[in-house]
Amino acid sequence: MGNYLGIDYGTKRIGLAYSDELGVALPIGAIPGVELDGCWEALAEQIEQRGINQIVLGYPIHMDGKLGRRAKEVDEFAKQLENRFGLVVSRVDERLTSVAAEESLGKKAKSKKGRASGRIDATAACLILKDFLILSNESSSGKT
Repeated sequence: MGNYLGIDYGTKRIGLAYSDELGVALPIGAIPGVELDGCWEALAEQIEQRGINQIVLGYPIHMDGKLGRRAKEVDEFAKQLENRFGLVVSRVDERLTSVAAEESLGKKAKSKKGRASGRIDATAACLILKDFLILSNESSSGKT
């Protein structure tokens, strides 16, 4: 296992989570989204500071399994991540992670102030990263 950066992509905020060789995913906050200044610098800082060697990116798939406009945006973001940082970027189905994040955080997180704090985004990134780690562990142990 390596050091992973989990990302919940958003134009307003990008949720971040981290996991090291122990395989425990932790939310680490949110940064300004791709439409705001500072996104790439903040990502570079996290990647360097935490010794990241793989990025896990939430991939928005519709409930019917189809890809929409948002998935195309995430594909473009993934290409930019790969080009800027030279890291493998894995996509993970993120259906319902934001809903699960809101439910796990309770009423305060659902408020306008709670949303602006990025706690939901970071928790969603953590759930995405946990899903990836579980799937990776299952495939490496021969389970499917």
